[in-house]
Amino acid sequence: MTTFVDRVELHVAAGNGGHGCASVHREKFKPLGGPDGGNGGRGGDVILVVDQSVTTLLDYHHSPHRKATNGKPGEGGNRSGKDGQDLVLPVPDGTVVLDKRGNVLADLVGHGTSYVAAQGGRGGLGNAALASARRKAPGFALLGEPGDASDVVLELKTVADVALVGYPSAGKSSLISVLSAAKPKIADYPFTTLVPNLGVVTAGSTVYTIADVPGLIPGASQGKGLGLEFLRHVERCSVLVHVLDTATLESDRDPVSDLDVIEAELRNYGAGLENRPRLVVLNKVDIPDGQDLADMVRPDLEARGYRVFEVSAVAHKGLKELSYALVEFVAEARAARPKEEATRIVIRPKAVDDTGFTVTREDEDGEALYRVRGEKPERWVRQTDFNNDEAVGYLADRLNRLGVEDALMKAGARAGDGVAIGPEENAVVFDWEPSLSAGAEMLGRRGEDHRFEAPRPAAQRRRDRDAERDDAERAFDEFNPF
Repeated sequence: MTTFVDRVELHVAAGNGGHGCASVHREKFKPLGGPDGGNGGRGGDVILVVDQSVTTLLDYHHSPHRKATNGKPGEGGNRSGKDGQDLVLPVPDGTVVLDKRGNVLADLVGHGTSYVAAQGGRGGLGNAALASARRKAPGFALLGEPGDASDVVLELKTVADVALVGYPSAGKSSLISVLSAAKPKIADYPFTTLVPNLGVVTAGSTVYTIADVPGLIPGASQGKGLGLEFLRHVERCSVLVHVLDTATLESDRDPVSDLDVIEAELRNYGAGLENRPRLVVLNKVDIPDGQDLADMVRPDLEARGYRVFEVSAVAHKGLKELSYALVEFVAEARAARPKEEATRIVIRPKAVDDTGFTVTREDEDGEALYRVRGEKPERWVRQTDFNNDEAVGYLADRLNRLGVEDALMKAGARAGDGVAIGPEENAVVFDWEPSLSAGAEMLGRRGEDHRFEAPRPAAQRRRDRDAERDDAERAFDEFNPF
């Protein structure tokens, strides 16, 4: 049964926003008290948060589909809908978030670091929020926006100060078990370790973490075996420790050649591994032949500039010297890290000529089609109830005020040409009919209701009635000259 997973594909969906409510306040002796429809609630987000208590992506391997809750619709009486609850997904420290194409979206390092993988949809405005001096009784409300839905890939890269690298059965698991409290599986056959093991080492007043990376073999950097999966866990480690087997039973291997092979794989993999500080551990010197071989190769390794330590995980030989030497390397690596800067807010003002949308011409089957793309036009379309003529008119008003109609005319659009708002796979298409210059003012009177007008003085009402009567008599005389 799988107990450790370091790469999963996660399907996340945020909650949809609740619809706004179209309602009119009614009570005794006041049947038309004005619009009182509440706004819809916001949909819940899907948020990835680093949790130190989580060490694997196993939960998401078994349940890859995650969805936040939807916002509730608004109600009459100016009651707004309840916001959807955010879905917080804990991930291990060192999790990298990528899209399906392999582009890095976020690198989550440090407890509490978070990333919004899918953002909830906005709630629609109720007709109370849409009311204005010119639109006193809107008979419509805006729809809630759908939440984001996406597929992301989570990759875990172990975060540790020290990484033990070397051939299978070189003794890395035995070494980490005696240096720390970690209890990895230990056996005398290759590839006993199939997942990275993490241990905490205390040397004096310094505490550091050490990772046992599963054995590497020639061709690991090209994906041979599980090389790429193993090398990924070395990327974040500050210090590399080559664990060399001085008692190998394979006749074609020796500590120097093993070191050359692993160094070549680290260099071919890249990611800056060739520049990490490193030292060499000659393991299994408790065996007579192992000690003899260690004495032979040590001068060669030291001539290359390596600090060499002879240890025995079984006999607990040389462990204290190695542990305190690692403290020096870790301290230097930590001091060399750039200090974390305070959070900065970057303000990027829009260009003065940025309209917020674009209009492009796309001919289909010999007919002109003009596509409008932009955050506002697309959002407004998603919020419109096309079964309500008044809501469609409100959309026309908004688009006209934004300058979409002027842009279509400049792009060469003519009456009857097709106009699509939104991406190709989910666009609203209609035939364009340009309005008159006064069209915006005329459309802006949608939603007015004379019943909500302020009462007029008696003298004014009499003058209005006289004017209406005179107009009616004049019209009658024109059509009935005899």
